[in-house]
Amino acid sequence: MSAGMLYGGDEIGALVFDIGHYSLRVGYAQEDTPKAEIPAVVGVVEDGNSTATLKTDGMEVDEKKTDPSSISSMSDTKYHIDTNFLHVARKGMEVSNYMKDGMIEDWDLFEKVLDYTYAKCIQSESEFHPVLMSEAPWNVRNKRERLTELMFEKYNVPAFFLVKNAVLAAFANGRATGIVVDSGATHTSAVPVQDGFVLTQAIVKSPLGGDYISMQCKNYLQENDIEVVPSYLIGSKEVVKEREKARWVKKRVPEVTTSWHNYMTKKVVQDFQASVLQVSETPYDEKTVSSIPTVHYEFPNGYHQDFGSERFRIPEALFDPSVVQMRGGLVGNTMLGVGHIVTTSVGMCDVDVRPALYGSVVVTGGNSFLQVDYNHSAEQLDIGNIIVQGFPERLNRDLSVRIPSSMRLKLISANGCAERRFGAWIGGSILASIGTFQQMWISSQEYEEGGKGQVERKCP
Repeated sequence: MSAGMLYGGDEIGALVFDIGHYSLRVGYAQEDTPKAEIPAVVGVVEDGNSTATLKTDGMEVDEKKTDPSSISSMSDTKYHIDTNFLHVARKGMEVSNYMKDGMIEDWDLFEKVLDYTYAKCIQSESEFHPVLMSEAPWNVRNKRERLTELMFEKYNVPAFFLVKNAVLAAFANGRATGIVVDSGATHTSAVPVQDGFVLTQAIVKSPLGGDYISMQCKNYLQENDIEVVPSYLIGSKEVVKEREKARWVKKRVPEVTTSWHNYMTKKVVQDFQASVLQVSETPYDEKTVSSIPTVHYEFPNGYHQDFGSERFRIPEALFDPSVVQMRGGLVGNTMLGVGHIVTTSVGMCDVDVRPALYGSVVVTGGNSFLQVDYNHSAEQLDIGNIIVQGFPERLNRDLSVRIPSSMRLKLISANGCAERRFGAWIGGSILASIGTFQQMWISSQEYEEGGKGQVERKCP
């Protein structure tokens, strides 16, 4: 029996998983947005007790029944998943990310998150739903095969399919050919897609992403003696004047780990980043940005002030890394700005394909809208003849001066933050619901006959 006969129509809802370094997005195909977004970090508490219990937040089951390999375990390990549970101060809770370089690294933690997803978000048995998952364009064969094996062997899914996230982002924007600029948490990449296939030899990526900008924000705040205190530490605070030292009372909390404290501190920095930072349409110029109104921001501990030129200077590093002093051993001339990444990638493609790529530059990823002016619905602030705009507009300007004048340039970016942030997931939702796609699934029968190697044969 073919996969199309099994899964065509609306009887069975396929699930779409979009796996990223910042979060895992999951939901049903044919829907507009994911049903849940779960942070890609897990809180792990290990107690030296004599029982083996798996606790996934509100769900606590005997790990011996869930995983036979844990019968001999003498430790009581609890896993805390999802925002509500991660943000609770717990003694000895370490925070770990199961992703590395866009690929799954810690499979045990990833399985715990999948268990939680099916039990708490989907609230349905895994064997009832075909699964379409996204993957990094540079994902390696052994990880692809292991994921396929996991979904069929442990979760008994009726059908499975793996798609490159860049292809899905292009589909979400109505394109089968184009270059996908994905600016996420750990890096920004340019991935050329032709007729639904990634041109792997021309993938270019740079470590300039949301985490890099967060690091620059943290350095700036430290250099200016602005204390970043996570909300969990604050019991009460007094009203203070602008730029006056904050007066607050520390809350009594359990003795937390360094990794969890750093995670909560990073959340404050990311909120500052999303609220204050902005990209200008033209390269950073101190005189120009000094005439643009400042933005007021208050930290959780009550300290507050106006931020001016620095809110443009920090994100400028995405487009021109030389403006920021390099730290952590990174050499400035090895870092590529976003515009440079795109032109380098297109330059590595066949000459005949380049016009089609420049004619469909798809912008996606959560980091691509952190620099938008949130205070103005049109994402644009007009002050006299100075125009302040967001990430796509600046990229359009940078590419316009880099590419040949005879080349037609068109940037495609969804206006809504959700559409750009969940671009790959939305593309998966569209793809999994198309009638002609139903025959492409790897069915459980095909897996039993051909094994995990089927993923290399059926999923390009």
